Amino acid sequence: MKSLHAGPPHPAAPLAPAHAVDHLVFGPLDVDLSRSPMTGQLDAETYVLGAFNPGLLRLPGGNLLMMVRIAEALADPVDGGHVRSIRWDEGGYVLDAWPLDQVDTADPRKFLMRGGPWRAMALTSLSWLLPVELTPDGLEVVEVHYDRAIAPSQPWQCYGLEDARITRLEGRWLMTACCVSPQHHGTVLYESDNGLDWTLLGLVLDHQNKDMTIFEGLIDGRYWALTRPIGDHWFAWPPGSEWRSGPSINFARSPDGLHWQPVAGSAIRPRADRLDTVRLGGGAPPVLTDDGWLVLWHGVEPREIVGIYRTFWSLLDADDPDRVLWTSETPLLEPRAELTRPLEERMYVHDVVFTTGIADGDEAGAAGHYIVASGEADLACRITHVAKSVFGMG
Repeated sequence: MKSLHAGPPHPAAPLAPAHAVDHLVFGPLDVDLSRSPMTGQLDAETYVLGAFNPGLLRLPGGNLLMMVRIAEALADPVDGGHVRSIRWDEGGYVLDAWPLDQVDTADPRKFLMRGGPWRAMALTSLSWLLPVELTPDGLEVVEVHYDRAIAPSQPWQCYGLEDARITRLEGRWLMTACCVSPQHHGTVLYESDNGLDWTLLGLVLDHQNKDMTIFEGLIDGRYWALTRPIGDHWFAWPPGSEWRSGPSINFARSPDGLHWQPVAGSAIRPRADRLDTVRLGGGAPPVLTDDGWLVLWHGVEPREIVGIYRTFWSLLDADDPDRVLWTSETPLLEPRAELTRPLEERMYVHDVVFTTGIADGDEAGAAGHYIVASGEADLACRITHVAKSVFGMG
Protein backbone atom coordinates (compact mmCIF):
# COMPACT_ATOMS: atom_id res chain seq x y z
CA MET A 1 0.00 0.00 0.00
CA LYS A 2 1.39 3.38 -0.97
CA SER A 3 1.97 6.15 1.57
CA LEU A 4 -0.98 8.52 1.65
CA HIS A 5 0.35 11.05 4.15
CA ALA A 6 0.60 14.71 3.21
CA GLY A 7 4.37 14.70 3.71
CA PRO A 8 6.49 17.85 4.16
CA PRO A 9 4.92 21.23 3.32
CA HIS A 10 4.82 22.11 -0.35
CA PRO A 11 7.35 24.94 -0.76
CA ALA A 12 5.07 27.47 -2.49
CA ALA A 13 1.66 26.76 -0.94
CA PRO A 14 0.33 29.99 0.64
CA LEU A 15 -2.26 29.91 3.40
CA ALA A 16 -4.75 32.26 1.73
CA PRO A 17 -4.43 32.40 -2.06
CA ALA A 18 -5.76 35.50 -3.79
CA HIS A 19 -7.69 34.90 -6.99
CA ALA A 20 -7.41 37.35 -9.88
CA VAL A 21 -10.95 36.56 -11.09
CA ASP A 22 -13.74 35.04 -9.04
CA HIS A 23 -17.33 35.59 -10.12
CA LEU A 24 -20.54 33.98 -11.33
CA VAL A 25 -20.73 33.68 -15.10
CA PHE A 26 -24.00 31.77 -15.66
CA GLY A 27 -27.05 31.09 -13.52
CA PRO A 28 -30.74 30.16 -13.44
CA LEU A 29 -31.91 33.50 -14.84
CA ASP A 30 -29.79 32.88 -17.96
CA VAL A 31 -31.63 29.68 -18.95
CA ASP A 32 -34.41 29.81 -21.56
CA LEU A 33 -36.78 27.06 -20.41
CA SER A 34 -38.79 27.35 -23.61
CA ARG A 35 -35.87 25.41 -25.13
CA SER A 36 -35.69 22.76 -22.41
CA PRO A 37 -35.85 19.07 -23.44
CA MET A 38 -39.04 18.88 -21.34
CA THR A 39 -40.86 21.73 -23.07
CA GLY A 40 -44.50 20.87 -23.81
CA GLN A 41 -44.30 17.39 -22.26
CA LEU A 42 -45.56 18.06 -18.72
CA ASP A 43 -48.96 19.33 -17.64
CA ALA A 44 -47.25 21.47 -15.01
CA GLU A 45 -45.12 24.60 -14.81
CA THR A 46 -41.38 24.18 -14.18
CA TYR A 47 -38.55 26.53 -13.25
CA VAL A 48 -34.75 26.39 -13.03
CA LEU A 49 -33.80 25.37 -9.52
CA GLY A 50 -30.13 25.68 -10.40
CA ALA A 51 -27.64 26.00 -13.30
CA PHE A 52 -24.44 24.75 -11.71
CA ASN A 53 -21.57 22.20 -11.37
CA PRO A 54 -20.18 22.69 -14.90
CA GLY A 55 -17.74 20.39 -16.64
CA LEU A 56 -15.14 22.42 -18.57
CA LEU A 57 -13.18 22.00 -21.81
CA ARG A 58 -11.36 24.15 -24.35
CA LEU A 59 -12.85 23.97 -27.82
CA PRO A 60 -10.60 23.62 -30.90
CA GLY A 61 -11.16 27.32 -31.73
CA GLY A 62 -9.92 28.46 -28.30
CA ASN A 63 -13.19 29.24 -26.53
CA LEU A 64 -14.10 27.45 -23.33
CA LEU A 65 -17.21 25.31 -23.02
CA MET A 66 -19.06 24.59 -19.80
CA MET A 67 -21.38 21.58 -19.65
CA VAL A 68 -23.84 22.97 -17.11
CA ARG A 69 -26.16 20.91 -14.96
CA ILE A 70 -29.68 22.35 -15.28
CA ALA A 71 -31.88 21.22 -12.38
CA GLU A 72 -35.45 21.73 -13.61
CA ALA A 73 -38.11 21.52 -10.92
CA LEU A 74 -41.88 21.81 -10.58
CA ALA A 75 -43.17 25.24 -9.63
CA ASP A 76 -45.86 23.54 -7.52
CA PRO A 77 -44.48 20.18 -6.37
CA VAL A 78 -47.29 19.64 -3.84
CA ASP A 79 -50.70 18.99 -5.31
CA GLY A 80 -53.80 17.47 -3.70
CA GLY A 81 -51.98 16.09 -0.65
CA HIS A 82 -49.20 14.58 -2.75
CA VAL A 83 -45.62 15.58 -3.54
CA ARG A 84 -44.64 15.09 -7.19
CA SER A 85 -41.42 14.50 -9.07
CA ILE A 86 -40.40 14.32 -12.74
CA ARG A 87 -39.26 11.13 -14.45
CA TRP A 88 -38.13 10.32 -18.00
CA ASP A 89 -40.08 7.39 -19.43
CA GLU A 90 -39.67 5.88 -22.91
CA GLY A 91 -38.78 9.07 -24.71
CA GLY A 92 -40.98 11.44 -22.72
CA TYR A 93 -41.49 12.88 -19.25
CA VAL A 94 -44.12 11.97 -16.65
CA LEU A 95 -45.07 13.02 -13.13
CA ASP A 96 -45.06 10.66 -10.15
CA ALA A 97 -46.92 11.44 -6.91
CA TRP A 98 -46.51 10.22 -3.32
CA PRO A 99 -48.79 10.97 -0.32
CA LEU A 100 -47.22 13.65 1.86
CA ASP A 101 -47.55 11.54 5.00
CA GLN A 102 -45.25 8.92 3.43
CA VAL A 103 -42.27 11.20 2.77
CA ASP A 104 -39.76 13.39 4.62
CA THR A 105 -39.23 16.72 2.81
CA ALA A 106 -36.63 18.31 5.13
CA ASP A 107 -33.92 18.39 2.41
CA PRO A 108 -34.88 20.80 -0.42
CA ARG A 109 -32.96 18.69 -2.97
CA LYS A 110 -34.85 15.44 -2.37
CA PHE A 111 -37.47 13.72 -0.26
CA LEU A 112 -37.13 10.45 1.64
CA MET A 113 -39.65 7.62 1.71
CA ARG A 114 -40.85 6.69 5.20
CA GLY A 115 -41.36 3.20 6.58
CA GLY A 116 -39.51 1.00 4.10
CA PRO A 117 -36.82 -1.55 4.96
CA TRP A 118 -34.22 0.45 2.98
CA ARG A 119 -33.41 4.14 2.63
CA ALA A 120 -35.09 5.31 -0.59
CA MET A 121 -35.53 8.81 -1.99
CA ALA A 122 -36.85 10.81 -4.91
CA LEU A 123 -35.50 14.08 -6.32
CA THR A 124 -37.28 17.42 -6.32
CA SER A 125 -35.83 18.20 -9.77
CA LEU A 126 -34.68 16.43 -12.93
CA SER A 127 -31.27 17.46 -14.28
CA TRP A 128 -30.03 17.68 -17.86
CA LEU A 129 -26.79 19.05 -19.33
CA LEU A 130 -26.54 22.32 -21.26
CA PRO A 131 -23.42 23.36 -23.26
CA VAL A 132 -22.55 27.02 -22.59
CA GLU A 133 -19.70 28.51 -24.66
CA LEU A 134 -17.46 31.14 -23.04
CA THR A 135 -14.70 33.47 -24.18
CA PRO A 136 -11.18 31.96 -23.92
CA ASP A 137 -10.64 33.48 -20.47
CA GLY A 138 -14.02 32.20 -19.24
CA LEU A 139 -15.33 35.66 -18.37
CA GLU A 140 -18.25 36.05 -20.79
CA VAL A 141 -20.89 33.87 -22.40
CA VAL A 142 -20.57 33.58 -26.17
CA GLU A 143 -23.41 31.18 -27.01
CA VAL A 144 -25.77 28.76 -25.29
CA HIS A 145 -26.10 25.56 -27.37
CA TYR A 146 -29.65 24.41 -26.60
CA ASP A 147 -29.62 22.26 -29.74
CA ARG A 148 -26.83 20.16 -28.22
CA ALA A 149 -28.30 19.69 -24.75
CA ILE A 150 -27.93 16.20 -23.27
CA ALA A 151 -31.02 14.75 -21.61
CA PRO A 152 -31.94 11.29 -20.28
CA SER A 153 -32.26 8.69 -23.01
CA GLN A 154 -32.07 5.38 -21.14
CA PRO A 155 -34.06 3.85 -18.24
CA TRP A 156 -30.99 4.04 -16.00
CA GLN A 157 -30.99 7.85 -16.46
CA CYS A 158 -34.70 8.30 -15.75
CA TYR A 159 -34.20 10.72 -12.84
CA GLY A 160 -31.58 12.77 -14.64
CA LEU A 161 -27.92 13.45 -15.40
CA GLU A 162 -25.74 15.35 -12.96
CA ASP A 163 -22.32 16.95 -12.56
CA ALA A 164 -20.35 16.45 -15.78
CA ARG A 165 -16.56 16.10 -15.68
CA ILE A 166 -14.68 16.40 -18.99
CA THR A 167 -11.21 15.10 -19.88
CA ARG A 168 -9.15 15.59 -23.04
CA LEU A 169 -7.42 12.28 -23.77
CA GLU A 170 -6.06 10.43 -26.81
CA GLY A 171 -7.43 12.98 -29.31
CA ARG A 172 -10.99 13.01 -27.94
CA TRP A 173 -12.99 14.29 -25.03
CA LEU A 174 -14.45 11.93 -22.44
CA MET A 175 -17.29 13.12 -20.23
CA THR A 176 -18.52 11.38 -17.10
CA ALA A 177 -21.81 12.25 -15.42
CA CYS A 178 -23.77 10.81 -12.55
CA CYS A 179 -26.95 9.05 -13.68
CA VAL A 180 -29.88 8.43 -11.36
CA SER A 181 -32.61 5.78 -11.48
CA PRO A 182 -34.29 3.25 -9.15
CA GLN A 183 -31.71 0.65 -10.20
CA HIS A 184 -28.53 2.70 -10.55
CA HIS A 185 -26.81 5.64 -8.92
CA GLY A 186 -23.69 5.33 -11.00
CA THR A 187 -21.54 6.92 -13.68
CA VAL A 188 -22.27 7.19 -17.39
CA LEU A 189 -19.65 7.94 -20.06
CA TYR A 190 -19.90 10.04 -23.25
CA GLU A 191 -17.27 10.82 -25.91
CA SER A 192 -16.83 13.64 -28.45
CA ASP A 193 -14.34 14.55 -31.16
CA ASN A 194 -15.27 18.25 -31.21
CA GLY A 195 -16.45 19.05 -27.67
CA LEU A 196 -20.01 19.83 -28.77
CA ASP A 197 -21.51 16.64 -30.18
CA TRP A 198 -21.54 13.72 -27.75
CA THR A 199 -22.04 9.96 -28.13
CA LEU A 200 -23.28 7.85 -25.23
CA LEU A 201 -20.90 4.94 -24.50
CA GLY A 202 -22.89 3.49 -21.60
CA LEU A 203 -22.82 2.91 -17.87
CA VAL A 204 -19.25 2.41 -16.60
CA LEU A 205 -19.62 2.46 -12.79
CA ASP A 206 -22.58 0.80 -11.13
CA HIS A 207 -24.57 1.50 -7.99
CA GLN A 208 -23.44 3.38 -5.92
CA ASN A 209 -20.61 5.49 -7.29
CA LYS A 210 -20.26 9.13 -8.33
CA ASP A 211 -17.74 11.97 -8.75
CA MET A 212 -15.74 9.95 -11.30
CA THR A 213 -12.96 12.05 -12.86
CA ILE A 214 -10.65 10.64 -15.54
CA PHE A 215 -6.98 11.68 -15.59
CA GLU A 216 -5.89 13.82 -18.55
CA GLY A 217 -3.29 11.34 -19.77
CA LEU A 218 -2.50 7.62 -19.88
CA ILE A 219 -0.18 6.07 -17.29
CA ASP A 220 1.72 2.99 -18.48
CA GLY A 221 -0.78 2.76 -21.32
CA ARG A 222 -3.81 2.66 -19.05
CA TYR A 223 -6.60 5.05 -18.20
CA TRP A 224 -6.81 6.19 -14.57
CA ALA A 225 -9.69 7.76 -12.68
CA LEU A 226 -10.79 8.95 -9.28
CA THR A 227 -14.04 7.42 -8.04
CA ARG A 228 -16.20 7.94 -4.97
CA PRO A 229 -18.20 4.94 -3.71
CA ILE A 230 -21.08 5.91 -1.44
CA GLY A 231 -23.29 4.06 1.00
CA ASP A 232 -25.14 4.19 4.31
CA HIS A 233 -22.60 2.36 6.45
CA TRP A 234 -18.83 1.92 6.66
CA PHE A 235 -16.53 -0.39 8.60
CA ALA A 236 -14.50 1.21 11.37
CA TRP A 237 -10.80 1.95 11.34
CA PRO A 238 -8.95 0.56 14.39
CA PRO A 239 -9.04 2.67 17.58
CA GLY A 240 -6.55 5.53 17.41
CA SER A 241 -6.31 5.50 13.60
CA GLU A 242 -5.53 8.77 11.85
CA TRP A 243 -8.36 8.04 9.38
CA ARG A 244 -12.10 8.55 9.73
CA SER A 245 -14.57 6.02 8.30
CA GLY A 246 -16.77 7.38 5.52
CA PRO A 247 -16.80 8.34 1.84
CA SER A 248 -13.31 8.70 0.36
CA ILE A 249 -11.74 9.29 -3.05
CA ASN A 250 -10.66 5.95 -4.51
CA PHE A 251 -8.56 5.13 -7.58
CA ALA A 252 -9.39 2.90 -10.55
CA ARG A 253 -7.66 2.04 -13.83
CA SER A 254 -8.81 0.67 -17.17
CA PRO A 255 -7.34 -0.71 -20.42
CA ASP A 256 -9.93 1.09 -22.57
CA GLY A 257 -11.84 3.68 -20.50
CA LEU A 258 -14.90 1.40 -20.35
CA HIS A 259 -13.92 -1.45 -18.02
CA TRP A 260 -12.62 -0.26 -14.65
CA GLN A 261 -10.81 -2.08 -11.84
CA PRO A 262 -10.28 -0.54 -8.39
CA VAL A 263 -6.69 0.08 -7.30
CA ALA A 264 -6.75 -1.77 -3.99
CA GLY A 265 -5.88 0.08 -0.81
CA SER A 266 -5.40 3.52 -2.34
CA ALA A 267 -7.46 6.56 -1.45
CA ILE A 268 -7.54 10.19 -0.41
CA ARG A 269 -9.26 9.66 2.93
CA PRO A 270 -11.04 11.70 5.61
CA ARG A 271 -8.70 12.34 8.53
CA ALA A 272 -9.88 11.73 12.07
CA ASP A 273 -8.52 15.06 13.35
CA ARG A 274 -10.44 17.26 10.87
CA LEU A 275 -14.09 18.22 10.62
CA ASP A 276 -13.92 20.11 7.31
CA THR A 277 -13.28 16.90 5.34
CA VAL A 278 -15.54 14.42 7.11
CA ARG A 279 -16.90 13.57 3.66
CA LEU A 280 -14.97 14.16 0.45
CA GLY A 281 -15.10 13.46 -3.26
CA GLY A 282 -13.43 14.21 -6.57
CA GLY A 283 -13.74 17.60 -8.25
CA ALA A 284 -11.91 18.57 -11.45
CA PRO A 285 -10.17 15.95 -13.63
CA PRO A 286 -6.51 15.48 -12.60
CA VAL A 287 -4.07 17.45 -14.80
CA LEU A 288 -0.36 16.71 -15.15
CA THR A 289 2.13 19.32 -13.94
CA ASP A 290 5.92 19.29 -13.50
CA ASP A 291 5.34 18.31 -9.86
CA GLY A 292 2.79 15.53 -10.49
CA TRP A 293 -0.93 15.17 -10.99
CA LEU A 294 -2.88 18.16 -9.66
CA VAL A 295 -6.24 17.13 -8.18
CA LEU A 296 -8.93 19.53 -6.97
CA TRP A 297 -11.49 17.86 -4.69
CA HIS A 298 -14.26 18.80 -2.29
CA GLY A 299 -14.41 18.33 1.46
CA VAL A 300 -17.64 18.59 3.44
CA GLU A 301 -17.99 19.81 7.01
CA PRO A 302 -21.19 18.59 8.73
CA ARG A 303 -23.63 21.41 9.37
CA GLU A 304 -27.42 21.33 9.34
CA ILE A 305 -28.73 19.20 6.46
CA VAL A 306 -26.35 19.82 3.54
CA GLY A 307 -23.06 20.79 5.20
CA ILE A 308 -20.30 23.22 4.15
CA TYR A 309 -18.54 22.35 0.88
CA ARG A 310 -15.01 23.64 0.20
CA THR A 311 -12.39 22.90 -2.49
CA PHE A 312 -9.02 21.41 -1.49
CA TRP A 313 -6.14 20.09 -3.60
CA SER A 314 -3.59 17.30 -3.70
CA LEU A 315 -0.54 16.39 -5.79
CA LEU A 316 -0.14 12.76 -6.89
CA ASP A 317 3.00 11.08 -8.16
CA ALA A 318 3.27 11.41 -11.96
CA ASP A 319 4.17 7.76 -12.56
CA ASP A 320 2.45 6.20 -9.55
CA PRO A 321 -0.69 8.31 -9.03
CA ASP A 322 -2.04 6.31 -6.09
CA ARG A 323 0.88 7.81 -4.10
CA VAL A 324 -0.22 11.14 -2.64
CA LEU A 325 2.70 13.59 -2.44
CA TRP A 326 0.95 16.56 -0.88
CA THR A 327 -2.49 17.57 0.34
CA SER A 328 -3.48 21.13 1.20
CA GLU A 329 -4.32 21.94 4.80
CA THR A 330 -6.33 25.05 3.88
CA PRO A 331 -9.11 25.36 1.28
CA LEU A 332 -8.34 26.58 -2.21
CA LEU A 333 -11.93 27.83 -2.62
CA GLU A 334 -14.63 28.52 -0.05
CA PRO A 335 -18.30 29.46 -0.51
CA ARG A 336 -18.79 33.19 -1.06
CA ALA A 337 -22.16 34.53 0.02
CA GLU A 338 -21.53 37.86 -1.72
CA LEU A 339 -21.48 36.14 -5.12
CA THR A 340 -25.04 34.83 -4.77
CA ARG A 341 -26.51 37.82 -2.92
CA PRO A 342 -28.22 39.12 -6.11
CA LEU A 343 -29.94 35.71 -6.30
CA GLU A 344 -30.80 35.48 -2.62
CA GLU A 345 -34.52 34.99 -3.21
CA ARG A 346 -33.78 31.89 -5.31
CA MET A 347 -31.38 30.20 -2.88
CA TYR A 348 -32.32 26.92 -1.24
CA VAL A 349 -28.91 25.86 0.14
CA HIS A 350 -25.94 27.87 1.40
CA ASP A 351 -22.23 27.34 2.04
CA VAL A 352 -21.50 25.20 -1.01
CA VAL A 353 -18.74 25.49 -3.61
CA PHE A 354 -18.41 22.34 -5.74
CA THR A 355 -15.52 22.38 -8.22
CA THR A 356 -16.01 20.36 -11.41
CA GLY A 357 -13.65 21.70 -14.12
CA ILE A 358 -10.20 23.09 -14.82
CA ALA A 359 -8.47 24.56 -17.90
CA ASP A 360 -5.01 25.99 -18.51
CA GLY A 361 -5.20 29.78 -18.73
CA ASP A 362 -1.85 29.92 -20.55
CA GLU A 363 -3.65 28.71 -23.67
CA ALA A 364 -5.77 31.88 -23.90
CA GLY A 365 -6.33 35.04 -21.94
CA ALA A 366 -5.18 34.16 -18.43
CA ALA A 367 -1.43 33.48 -18.49
CA GLY A 368 -0.01 32.06 -15.27
CA HIS A 369 -3.40 30.88 -14.06
CA TYR A 370 -5.68 27.90 -14.09
CA ILE A 371 -9.30 28.62 -14.94
CA VAL A 372 -11.41 26.71 -12.42
CA ALA A 373 -15.15 26.09 -12.88
CA SER A 374 -17.38 25.37 -9.89
CA GLY A 375 -20.99 25.30 -8.83
CA GLU A 376 -21.85 27.92 -6.20
CA ALA A 377 -24.64 27.14 -3.73
CA ASP A 378 -26.12 24.52 -6.11
CA LEU A 379 -27.38 27.58 -7.97
CA ALA A 380 -24.93 29.10 -10.47
CA CYS A 381 -21.59 28.63 -12.26
CA ARG A 382 -18.52 30.22 -10.70
CA ILE A 383 -15.32 30.90 -12.65
CA THR A 384 -12.10 31.46 -10.70
CA HIS A 385 -8.63 32.28 -12.01
CA VAL A 386 -6.19 30.58 -9.64
CA ALA A 387 -2.52 31.56 -9.94
CA LYS A 388 -0.26 28.61 -10.72
CA SER A 389 2.06 29.91 -8.03
CA VAL A 390 -0.50 28.70 -5.48
CA PHE A 391 0.52 25.16 -6.47
CA GLY A 392 4.24 25.96 -6.62
CA MET A 393 4.32 26.56 -10.39
CA GLY A 394 5.06 29.45 -12.67
